[in-house]
Amino acid sequence: MLFNSLEFLIYFPVVVGLYFALPHRWRWLHLLIASYAFYMAWEPAYALLIFSSTLVDYVVARAMPGAEAGRKKGLLAISLAVNLGLLCSFKYYNLFNETFAELLALGGIEWQLPESNLLLPVGISFYTFQTLAYTIDVYRGKQEPETHFGRFALYVCYFPQLVAGPIERAGRLLPQLAAEHHWDNDRVASGLRKMGWGMFKKVVIADRLSTTIIDPVFVSPDEASGFVVLLVGLLIGLQFYFDFSAYSDIAIGAARVMGVKLMTNFDQPFLARSVNEFWSRWHISLMSWFRDYMYVPLGGSRAGNWARYRNIMIVFAVSGLWHGADWHFVAWGLINGMYLVIGYATAPLRTRIAEVTGFVRWTRTRALWQWSSTVVLVSIGLLVFRAPDVPTALMMMGNLGDGWGTAFQPATWDALMISFGMDTTMFLCTLLLIPIAELIEFRKRNPELWEPPTWVNWVGDWVLIVATLWLGKFSAEAFVYFQF
Repeated sequence: MLFNSLEFLIYFPVVVGLYFALPHRWRWLHLLIASYAFYMAWEPAYALLIFSSTLVDYVVARAMPGAEAGRKKGLLAISLAVNLGLLCSFKYYNLFNETFAELLALGGIEWQLPESNLLLPVGISFYTFQTLAYTIDVYRGKQEPETHFGRFALYVCYFPQLVAGPIERAGRLLPQLAAEHHWDNDRVASGLRKMGWGMFKKVVIADRLSTTIIDPVFVSPDEASGFVVLLVGLLIGLQFYFDFSAYSDIAIGAARVMGVKLMTNFDQPFLARSVNEFWSRWHISLMSWFRDYMYVPLGGSRAGNWARYRNIMIVFAVSGLWHGADWHFVAWGLINGMYLVIGYATAPLRTRIAEVTGFVRWTRTRALWQWSSTVVLVSIGLLVFRAPDVPTALMMMGNLGDGWGTAFQPATWDALMISFGMDTTMFLCTLLLIPIAELIEFRKRNPELWEPPTWVNWVGDWVLIVATLWLGKFSAEAFVYFQF
């Protein structure tokens, strides 16, 4: 069941209405049933996977307090084996199987296990990390085991953030699920506005960029001219951002309606002035998960710079693999890890050069350079991410110098607009929506700059509804991160 579907438009008001109509003691059960129903709308059988992870981690966590150190490690190992085993079996089996067969073939050995035709369970990467975070926190003594199995099951499968995050920590979400929430007009209106804003970003901006501009180029990527490659390269990241942040906004808004506060998952990453800052603003719940449960346990930066660089590369390689079962995702992760390593390694030299040349005093010029270079570097990485494989991405980058002499000639431009399925006016309006949306987002995140009166908010709500209905691409396109 997609957030941008008619089914959800019916489902959500019914769930919320029953939630506030029921006594508090029955609300957890209502939300648990509603969450499983939400997930089973894709593939009912895969609800068994969520239940298996839930049962194992509930039992494991309950057995940890008071256990000897060796037994606790064994219990944690069971949780890791079950959860990561399920994740690898459904998501990475074919990748590892094919890679192993190719390595054997290099030695003249022809052998391969049968290919798996199982569908990837939607959201498995997200709920696996969420329930693992709980078990690890209990193991570390940072989280008390949840005694109520039903509430723990709800924590694992809470429908607003079940299939694409934010990846919440138990210490933050479990108490909210146990608390009694009352209907509050202001909170409900705020949540619905958040959902509406997310829907606008999804169907008006993200889906329009994807279906009309980006996807057609990847049908025949070898034919893309330099201008088209540059355009698409810059727009891919924005499409991913508006798509995924739209899901997060809808999830946060839906939870807010019912009194639950989910964490912020995006903080305008394309305003960042370094790749490091970009990753502190992008998919915050995932990057903080990798920091707390992988980077720090590996040693972080405690053992010196070389250990720090190694740990960064490991984390970003695994992050790439988390995103998709293909080696070009790992390449994307390594590219970003390399950006960070080079950034840290050259920071003293760059600071010194800026001081010697006086560039450090050119505040605005320096900020513009930092921002634009960050956008270019991130876009290069995301082109590798979006392309079907690394050779295709390299081929497209190789086309960057082609076709500039005729790129803006009327015949060439008209042919490009035809391939996009729009005229020049609609194309420019689509691009104009991006800075407008970011300005609105900036105002929302900085209410101290201007807090509009109530009537302005209501007018804005109606404008948003009309704009969404008028400009939206209502083809029920799945959210990008559903495939991860």
